[in-house]
Amino acid sequence: MVPVTLAAVLFDMDGTLIDTEKVWDVALRELASRYGGALSEPARTAMLGTSTELTMQLLSEDLNRPDLDPVEGAEWLNNRVQDVFADGVPWRPGARELLAAVRAAGVPTALVTNTKRALVDVALRTMGTANFDVLACSDEVEFTKPHPEHYLAAAIALGAEPARCVAIEDSPTGIASARAAGCAVLAIPNEVPLTETDLDGTTVRSSLLEVDLPLLRRLVGAVG
Repeated sequence: MVPVTLAAVLFDMDGTLIDTEKVWDVALRELASRYGGALSEPARTAMLGTSTELTMQLLSEDLNRPDLDPVEGAEWLNNRVQDVFADGVPWRPGARELLAAVRAAGVPTALVTNTKRALVDVALRTMGTANFDVLACSDEVEFTKPHPEHYLAAAIALGAEPARCVAIEDSPTGIASARAAGCAVLAIPNEVPLTETDLDGTTVRSSLLEVDLPLLRRLVGAVG
């Protein structure tokens, strides 16, 4: 049998590579306050890993404000987060080192995120544009996570079979997207606990400090 080789590593951004969820948390609570309300914890948890459009829908429902303009709210939210991103965002533990190791080994990489391209471009000042061969942002696909299109688009752009790609994710939304695309999935829990359903068939590590190239190669071997 011919060994299955690692074709690419597909990285989620928020909460996986960089610690941006706290920035989103502050901005979302500020926006809720601007609307005269307070963001509930269940609603905030449901927003993790989702698109801006779904986030605005959840916020409107949480505040019982069907009159909210989702386009205006999303624009305010993105502008607020972009201002904070511009000052630089912290890496998640082990993320910078793993990304450097993958790049040094010549393994193609993609950034697959439910964040819009304008914000991603600002975050790339921290992460480095040259660290990714492909970007798949929320406003560049028709369907966002948990739909598999994000990961399928990244794999196609890299010329890689999804089953030979490892997707690294922190949220149930992202894990569902990567799994549906047929990728090997590595979960690094962060802001929200992952359930047994989330982790079905998924490898888990507590942080990227526990992840190296041999592990990533074994994961696609297991899928193959």
